[in-house]
Amino acid sequence: MALVLAAGVAGAQLTPGSVGTGSSPSPGSTGSTPAPSTPAPGATPAPGAMPAPATPDLGTPGSDVPTTVPGTGAPGGTRPTPRVGTGGRELPPSPPGIAPSSIEETPGSSQRGQAISPAPALAPSAEAEQVKDGVTEAPDSEETPARRAPLTLAQLVARARESDSRVEEATAELRKFQALYQQARWAWFPKFEITVGAGGPTPEARNDGLGGPPTTEATFKGDLNFGRVGVTMFSTGNAVLPLYTFGKLTALEKAGAQGPVLGAALRERMRNEVGFQAAQAYFGYQLARSGLQQIEEVAKRLEDAGQRIDRLLKEDSAQVSAVDSYKVRFFRQLVEARKAEALQGRQLALAAIGLLANAGPDDVVMVVEEDLELEEDVPVPSLEQALVRAEQYRPEFTAVAAGIAAREQEVFIRERSYYPDLGLAGFYDVRFTTSATRQRTPFAFDPFNDRTAGLGLVMRGTFDIPIKDAQLEQARAELDKLRAQEKQIRAGIRLEVAKVHGELVAAWSRARAFGEAERNARRWVTAAFTAFDLGTGDTRDLVDAFTAYAQASGDKGKSWHDVRVGMAALARVTGAPLAPSE
Repeated sequence: MALVLAAGVAGAQLTPGSVGTGSSPSPGSTGSTPAPSTPAPGATPAPGAMPAPATPDLGTPGSDVPTTVPGTGAPGGTRPTPRVGTGGRELPPSPPGIAPSSIEETPGSSQRGQAISPAPALAPSAEAEQVKDGVTEAPDSEETPARRAPLTLAQLVARARESDSRVEEATAELRKFQALYQQARWAWFPKFEITVGAGGPTPEARNDGLGGPPTTEATFKGDLNFGRVGVTMFSTGNAVLPLYTFGKLTALEKAGAQGPVLGAALRERMRNEVGFQAAQAYFGYQLARSGLQQIEEVAKRLEDAGQRIDRLLKEDSAQVSAVDSYKVRFFRQLVEARKAEALQGRQLALAAIGLLANAGPDDVVMVVEEDLELEEDVPVPSLEQALVRAEQYRPEFTAVAAGIAAREQEVFIRERSYYPDLGLAGFYDVRFTTSATRQRTPFAFDPFNDRTAGLGLVMRGTFDIPIKDAQLEQARAELDKLRAQEKQIRAGIRLEVAKVHGELVAAWSRARAFGEAERNARRWVTAAFTAFDLGTGDTRDLVDAFTAYAQASGDKGKSWHDVRVGMAALARVTGAPLAPSE
């Protein structure tokens, strides 16, 4: 019954924001590579399983069957070649029958990608040779597309930080703050209000131009004689240039200057969040991949044990019974079920990676294979050092400081709103009518042909004192609210740093302990299997050893996954960029 738990921890089930359990290959184990083509004697081939040909074709995209590579990969087990994902959702295949030959092997295939069988070379025809001189370049559609290199952690994080849609949204918000700052800088610029118009018809209005009596009969009012009608055209304008505003314009510019600072800090915060999610998806994929490796190793050992039990049953050996055969078959089917879950987790991780990397629907996403276990201990900063780094680099502190500075300038503007503004004002008024005489004396009113302009000092202000008092109190309340939020943000960030730091330290301790437990469990499995093969051990000892080994391997892989994710989380909560080695 314990192998149910063993198979469960070996398969990685990834969910957004978290990952399931799994294991990474452990050093020191050998002999876990299955036979490449010939099934074991007495084993039933899986439905659809075929012996591996001399040059297998593994170029089918979207295949969820890992391919073991003899002679390559991390010590302790075979390493599957990286799967090509497109970011789409695929259901895992139904578990096939247990047979070593159901998994193809490609001798000599690369560890970083699937081997593609080259197409047979075709000899050029006679006609092609005749027209070869007239062809300068082959069409693009006939060229073999370049194969993209698998993404490393640093490359995936960099792409997510630059091309994620949430980062693009934050960049657009930054541009809005920059435009508002430019608006605040040019607040002193005069606002020219100009009006231009024309209309008609206008009645005839003729006199001597000096305000004298009308010279035509149509000029008199009170009748319907309009004379020779015309049209009127006019243009008016005014502007005020602020000269002294008691500091209001300067304060407005200072407040606007905090906008780009706030926008840049919010964008950096989103970049850090997106980079952390990319690291989560990357390590989730590695955990699912290592879990599949562990499942393959457990399935191979169960297959060998099943074959041994069947052979002893045929020999009527008293060492085993039919119940032992049922147990092994039961555990083998559970392993296949966990394998389907691990395949689904790996597919979901690849979909998340494609989404974070802003890959298109037809883009091929490949990820390098990397062991979760670190060869050397990475020094973890102390909690005090992490808190100091968070105080220096967290963009939230920069954003809230910029917000407080802007609110302070707003309060200053509200306080100075009681004072008037002094400025230089100018205006003009030009009118022309074709059917009216222009008056040449300034004592005559001339609404038809007026030409006036002026320039002078003005003072402008309002006396709505109660409204200004309410606005000032509102601005002070907003400032106090933001200062209280700063205290909350500071306390929340310190708590977050302490939590992530403690989780990372605990993950390191678990990783070291489970690593030693996995090595002892591996020795136990080797001894139990040897004793069972020699006939000196029973099935119970073998099952207990398998259970302990699978449990330790799964816990080891999960703990190293927690270490790697914890390092990325610590980089996020302290505001420091994610190092390529992490």
